[in-house]
Amino acid sequence: MGYRVAVVGATGNVGREILNILAERQFPLDELAAVASARSTGDVIDFGDSGEELRVKNLEHFDFAGWDMALFAAGSSVSKEFVPKAAAAGCTVIDNSSLYRMDPDVPLIVPEVNSQALAGYTKKNIIANPNCSTAQLVVALKPLHDAAKIKRVVVATYQSVSGTGKSGMDELFEQSRNIFVGDPNEPKVYPKQIAFNVIPHAGDFLDDGSTTEEWKMVVETKKILDPTIKLTATCVRVPVFVSHSEAVNIEFENEISADEARNILREAPGVMVVDKREAGGYVTPVEAVGEYATYVSRIREDPTVENGLSLWVVSDNLRKGAALNAVQIAELLGRKHLKKAA
Repeated sequence: MGYRVAVVGATGNVGREILNILAERQFPLDELAAVASARSTGDVIDFGDSGEELRVKNLEHFDFAGWDMALFAAGSSVSKEFVPKAAAAGCTVIDNSSLYRMDPDVPLIVPEVNSQALAGYTKKNIIANPNCSTAQLVVALKPLHDAAKIKRVVVATYQSVSGTGKSGMDELFEQSRNIFVGDPNEPKVYPKQIAFNVIPHAGDFLDDGSTTEEWKMVVETKKILDPTIKLTATCVRVPVFVSHSEAVNIEFENEISADEARNILREAPGVMVVDKREAGGYVTPVEAVGEYATYVSRIREDPTVENGLSLWVVSDNLRKGAALNAVQIAELLGRKHLKKAA
């Protein structure tokens, strides 16, 4: 027996990816609803390779009663209005927006890292999905933290434009084309040109000079992994369509060598180590597109601090950073809590 699942925001980048991953992983479904705003109502979306089609339902009129799970991928404003309605109707919500992540009564889950925290979902019938950059980071940090206890993390992100949504991807494409043909090239989505450039600004600026994207990485890592970890982040938008990369420097309480870390990460769930000390012996964003794994490369000791390591982390932000993590939460919810599937 399967589940009745609604995907809200089904026509967006993450929503479509959720549908793809539900099909790929053969999630046990009795019924699947693609739900979106009124402007998409009636559109047809392909589901899986079988030729099955889903007709988009209007969120304004959708009744969540009787549905087991709703995977929301429609942004904070939509979640603010409709997540409480879905949860109150008895439908367990997995929300991709930032709205509920720091709510103490809502678990913030990365299944490879803190699956035990999922039990707290019953307080509000809501589960939060972390920020895309945080998700891949904590997957890599967790096994190392268990082995040698992390004190401090310094991370610089190289975030793809798909993290901004379709508009960011369109702007990168259009600017790149315009530069080649000599057309005017005014930025609209980003504050500066993104094509052939990097922008050290993701999110909104806060009073201390950091941005909301950087703040999310700090507070979400503490909530998911360990509140004692000190973390500082610089988030940079780069002219890459899909996949986020991170240069990570870690300081540990206990001694750990690069070889030990490499062996630990090779055995860690959700991690793929590709670390040859030669040209091309590492993973780049292009190679991570469409993959489930969080890739770790360039593992090396940092001689400037006691018990320090540096590494390079790459993952498809639309997958592990959003859609895959949401589906993994749904799988965990089914196995451990709802226990409906045969």
